[in-house]
Amino acid sequence: NEGNEYFREKDYRKAVISYTEGLKKKCEDPELNAALHTNRGAAQFHLGNYRSALNDAIQAKKLKPTHLKAIVRGALCHMELKNFPEAIAWCEEGLQIDSKEKKLVEVRAKADKLKVNICFVWLVFSLPPLQERNIKLILEPSNEEEEISDGLAEVSLDGFHSDNATGAKVHLDADGNLNWPVLFLYPEHEQTDFIAAFHENSRFIDHLMVMFAELPPWDLEKKYLPSHLELYFEDEERAEMYKLNPEHTLLQVLQHQRYFVKAGTPAVLVFVKHSPFSKKYFSDKKVHRL
Repeated sequence: NEGNEYFREKDYRKAVISYTEGLKKKCEDPELNAALHTNRGAAQFHLGNYRSALNDAIQAKKLKPTHLKAIVRGALCHMELKNFPEAIAWCEEGLQIDSKEKKLVEVRAKADKLKVNICFVWLVFSLPPLQERNIKLILEPSNEEEEISDGLAEVSLDGFHSDNATGAKVHLDADGNLNWPVLFLYPEHEQTDFIAAFHENSRFIDHLMVMFAELPPWDLEKKYLPSHLELYFEDEERAEMYKLNPEHTLLQVLQHQRYFVKAGTPAVLVFVKHSPFSKKYFSDKKVHRL
């Protein structure tokens, strides 16, 4: 009861302590022990301790195999831990008990979709063309599967492909070179450009010359001239920025030890040199030069 009170107050740490004290009493009632494990798992889940929460769900299910709350919690923990096949297995087990359990139906569908996307992406991106070039990729699924499915560019390598709204694709040409979909971001104006097929040996300056041969309609101050622009990529893990040399090729950038291609689409940020926005943007950031 004390744990439940702390839980209602959202004091999850104290709730965990209370439920743990209850379990230490070693009550012989499996129903009560299952509830204690399930409740402690829920508190651990809210604290972000997903592995501990999963362990409690496992213990609760052992004590009471038909305990739906424990099964739902276990499925949610596996989702957070990116164990999508295991999440599906837990959902299927729970749906055998109650085929209409809404949360399990939702989690089952989401886990299935994420599993397919991740398996596909890592299958494609483990192929030799990327391994040979030492290009590093990262995929970070969230609770919303759309972040992956919408962000995933169409991929076409050795017969594998996946469509998205842009129709872009990373592909090998007849000469064995990779062509990538590349995203250009303009933070000052919240605008973007998208190049569907950026040849890995093309220089950034060559694309900038074409892209800004005419000033974009949103550039009312007429300052986005190729010679006035600076390119960067962000190292999110370290919260640091890297300034690119526009004379560099896409491949040179992708091979940088701190560049990680996210969701199949390389991205760069574009700023105007010495602009007030640029100075403010970088005032609290560490910047490296390539």
